[in-house]
Amino acid sequence: MSGYDRVVQPAAGDEALENHLGGDEGKNYRKYEFDTVAPHVGRSMLEIGSGLGHFAELFLPRLDRLVVSDFDPYCIEQLRKRFATRDEVDVLQFGLPTEIPLDNKVDTVVMMNVLEHIEEDVEALRSLARVTLPGGRIVIWVPGYMQLYGDFDRKVGHVTRYTPKTLAKTVAAAGLKAEVLKPINFLGGIAWWLAVRRGGVGYPDPRLVKIYDRTVVPATRLIERFVRPPFGQTVFCVARVPG
Repeated sequence: MSGYDRVVQPAAGDEALENHLGGDEGKNYRKYEFDTVAPHVGRSMLEIGSGLGHFAELFLPRLDRLVVSDFDPYCIEQLRKRFATRDEVDVLQFGLPTEIPLDNKVDTVVMMNVLEHIEEDVEALRSLARVTLPGGRIVIWVPGYMQLYGDFDRKVGHVTRYTPKTLAKTVAAAGLKAEVLKPINFLGGIAWWLAVRRGGVGYPDPRLVKIYDRTVVPATRLIERFVRPPFGQTVFCVARVPG
């Protein structure tokens, strides 16, 4: 699933609580995601767990080919509607770590808040590497640090939260080389700890999300222009497929 890019579907279970920080409540956060990921994306891209497609759609002006995917039938239906008129977009339904039904390889795979849901994370990355061109990149965005793990993580099915060290180990075990690997969203990590770990919040309140988006996200971006944070709500990695 693409971060918080889901709508709440009663039949989808607790995992549907992982709603995307998108729409009116999270415009700044989505731009933060895009601006962080976009420099590492080539001309063809597969997004794993595309949800409703809001994030993937941002990349269309810079791509020759886009493949969106999800395991959820509702999301697949919505993706097909969203991209029905776009010949350069394919929609696939599958769940990792199975073999990916992709005939022509892409130069970039993007997975936003997906890997933490998968127990067989090494095998999942190996599956992605098999559909990525030699020398291509797998861009990974995952929640960081088990100190932030709480009821929300359990409800949405998070197996773990990563650190740069644990993610580096997973990436290396999959036969990939980490070119970028760092914690990001330092202030978001503090806010998450206060709200979820200390405050006992079971899931993000849309009103707080809007305040967070308007205040914390811009401040975080400004700080991270000058300082590499030692800790963050997110761990970001760009892994190179052997060429």
